[in-house]
Amino acid sequence: MNSFTQRENQTMSCRTLDTRKQVVVAAVKAFPGGRECAAAFIGEENFKRFENRIYESAGMKPLTNGEVCALETEAKTSFMPDYICAMYGGVFVRLPDAEQLDNVDLYQRALAASSQRGELDHMVAMALEDGEIDASEAKKIRALHTKYLSASLETVAAVIELHKAKN
Repeated sequence: MNSFTQRENQTMSCRTLDTRKQVVVAAVKAFPGGRECAAAFIGEENFKRFENRIYESAGMKPLTNGEVCALETEAKTSFMPDYICAMYGGVFVRLPDAEQLDNVDLYQRALAASSQRGELDHMVAMALEDGEIDASEAKKIRALHTKYLSASLETVAAVIELHKAKN
């Protein structure tokens, strides 16, 4: 599975993470090999201590932003930047790595954005069946819209990066 596909596996979910703790739990859960591998990856030798840091229990300090970033970089997820951007009313857009881009990747990105737009439209249609959008439906619609916008902006950035003039 390429890195783009792994990222799409994360973004296809409309789950919204509301707290930093939820973000940390999701990042650790997404780490290849599970929690034990995540602990080893950041150099935490005491697994119980690591679990306490994940769940902010037993008076332990939580994982640092740097540790969460390291785990997410390895797992190719973006729970933390998505969470932070949402706090500011924004959308996280991962800038493409020019060396890994090709036309197949552009097509996959465009297809994923289209699929996310379809999910968004479907959710809106379902929410409107009773003539109004409740708070839960609105939250899901906003989360799907954010994922769609992010995927669309990433696609445009990738097209520009791949086809920019070579001066």
